[in-house]
Amino acid sequence: MSKEAGMQGVGAEAIPVAVIGAGIMGHGIAQIFGLAGHPVRLYDPIAEVLAVAKDRVRGSLDSFLQVGMVSEADAARCLDNITTEPDLAAACRGVGLVVEAAPEKMDLKRELFAQIEPLVERDAILATNTSALAISEVARDLSHPERFVGTHFWNPPQVIPCVEVIPGDRTDPQVCDRIVALLQGAGKVPVRLKHDIPGFLGNRLQHALQREALALVEQGVAEPEDVDRVVRHGFGLRMALMGPLERADFAGLETTLAVQRYLLPLLEKRIEGSPSLVAQVEQGRHGVKSGGGFYEWPPEKAAKRQTQRDRALLEIIKLTRDM
Repeated sequence: MSKEAGMQGVGAEAIPVAVIGAGIMGHGIAQIFGLAGHPVRLYDPIAEVLAVAKDRVRGSLDSFLQVGMVSEADAARCLDNITTEPDLAAACRGVGLVVEAAPEKMDLKRELFAQIEPLVERDAILATNTSALAISEVARDLSHPERFVGTHFWNPPQVIPCVEVIPGDRTDPQVCDRIVALLQGAGKVPVRLKHDIPGFLGNRLQHALQREALALVEQGVAEPEDVDRVVRHGFGLRMALMGPLERADFAGLETTLAVQRYLLPLLEKRIEGSPSLVAQVEQGRHGVKSGGGFYEWPPEKAAKRQTQRDRALLEIIKLTRDM
């Protein structure tokens, strides 16, 4: 692996990896392990999704090349390391790690792991990529839940360094040790939770912010664009450099406490879905995938915005990776 690879790396030993699901998250997860030198089998039951998966990886690698995060040789080796596989049994045969990246549905994930578990070796790690589902519940029906772990990759997974690692209530701590080592070897920044909690760290923080953002729009305080501007051009700029608790130390804990005592009683506390979000969904406005949500998203605009986002994120990562 060349020095240009930057945030990518190679672990002590390459192991075969199966990525189950080649959609939004799966192709990016395959890229992570492919760049790190692991042979990857990328499976999806939908032929059309599988057919374009390597093209999506190739397009992502082009962005990495543009900002100097990988060399052309690294990109070529990554593509060589990834094999698309339409057969689940063949994808899982002899692998050391399975990363499931199916849609966020509890029953679907349980059903998949019921099929996967008898197909893999006894010492293979089984990992679910989920943004919020309780890991212990996904693993509920497994014969060997001790080798099961949650890995929350952030979208786009090949770009965002952080991966939350979440043990279920029966996960062997050594399994967490192994997956953390594999992720570090692939250039990621694993954050290991002490125990399972729905939403983990990141989405509990993110949805607390989103609840308040939606409430401010619903109360007529600001337009969606203004809420986003305050985050993008205000406190959001420093969040890649300093988390909320470190920032509190710099602000002064006595000041933070005084603001909390005044402001917390006034913040949104609803536990139901936000009305503006419900209204959008009921109108069939699901965001980029439907062409509109809080903003209008014709295909060309959405594609351009995604490319801008990914390349800017890669530049930010280059600047902050040693901090």
